[in-house]
Amino acid sequence: MQPTAQALARTYSDRVYPDPWEKVLDHRRVLDYAAEHPNAGRVRVGNALDLPNERIRGWLEDMIPDPVRAINTAIDHGWLDPDPDSETAAALVELLAHVLAGGSIAAKSYVPAVTPGERVSAAEIRRAFERVGVETRTRNDDNSGRATEIVPTCNGTILGRCLVTMGAPTGVKTTLDRIPAVVWEVPRPVRRSFAQIYIRHRGLNYKGKSTTRVQVDRPGSFIEELQDVLADVLDERVTASDTGITISADAARELGVE
Repeated sequence: MQPTAQALARTYSDRVYPDPWEKVLDHRRVLDYAAEHPNAGRVRVGNALDLPNERIRGWLEDMIPDPVRAINTAIDHGWLDPDPDSETAAALVELLAHVLAGGSIAAKSYVPAVTPGERVSAAEIRRAFERVGVETRTRNDDNSGRATEIVPTCNGTILGRCLVTMGAPTGVKTTLDRIPAVVWEVPRPVRRSFAQIYIRHRGLNYKGKSTTRVQVDRPGSFIEELQDVLADVLDERVTASDTGITISADAARELGVE
């Protein structure tokens, strides 16, 4: 299950390595060789591994490439290769729902941000980040011209890159054409929680009605897959159109999003 070390590394770009994962592997080779040959200098290491001396000099002096640093941090938090049945997988998928429905991931920095809504409080969003081991702060709280956002205080870039490997887009979300595959890999109760979070962020209340309408500026394939997720976790009726999904009053009550 995503995120994996390979996928995380490949969210980076590199001027030398077309595939940044290869940089991670070379870094490991260098450190392994140096550990086995503690008296070897950079020339000997480079010749043995067929790598340029200038490339490995910094690695031998404890300089850590960005993808390697990201992988190490993700390992420390338990984010990589999570067991689909684990608490970590559930926490990541539920945070993914908050980001997809009520937030974004910055295209340049990869930092995720989530905006509270009528049904989703700032405290709930903070708890979602805390479940994956990340503390948060509130951004734009005193700026009436911009939406209030909950953002990580540390390791946000690496967490955001992990969420991208799970299917979250960077920048605008209108091109997202499918529900991330990880939603189908976790147990049904977690998938239900994903659906509930998404609808609580995006669902429109109708005055005097319990029916909920979800309107999203997404390709039709995304709407169809969202309907499939809802149909999988609900017994009551959910209908879709080209512009969104209508959740019947009974289905809204079943999902707990009245």
